[in-house]
Amino acid sequence: MTVDPAAVTERFKGTLGELLGIRFVEASPERVVAELTYRGELTTVGGSLHGGTLMALADTVGAAATVLNLPPGAGTTTIESKTNFMAAGRSGVVRAESTPLHRGKRTMVWQTRVTDESGRLLSVTTQTQMVLDGR
Repeated sequence: MTVDPAAVTERFKGTLGELLGIRFVEASPERVVAELTYRGELTTVGGSLHGGTLMALADTVGAAATVLNLPPGAGTTTIESKTNFMAAGRSGVVRAESTPLHRGKRTMVWQTRVTDESGRLLSVTTQTQMVLDGR
């Protein structure tokens, strides 16, 4: 099942995802891909994308992936997240790709790889999402 990525982007209107400029380009229960354009407001004093920017991008994409796998009426929240930083993003468009490591009834674990335009790995985030009962 493929989901319209524009509809996923629209769902994040009025949130941090919109403020960061996250655009979803692919969405299915098996993989979610989003992009973010480098701009000065998202960087450190030294000009590289801030680690918080990369973590927020990964968290948003992993949460979206979880939502695509939830049973009707359920919600989700991040309960754990770990990010390893490999390289500095200094320009262009970065791409985040989230794939499942575990999709259970109570938790889901997603790995999100963020790369630059050349395909260089900038960061890897592993996050655990709790499945919240819709009651």
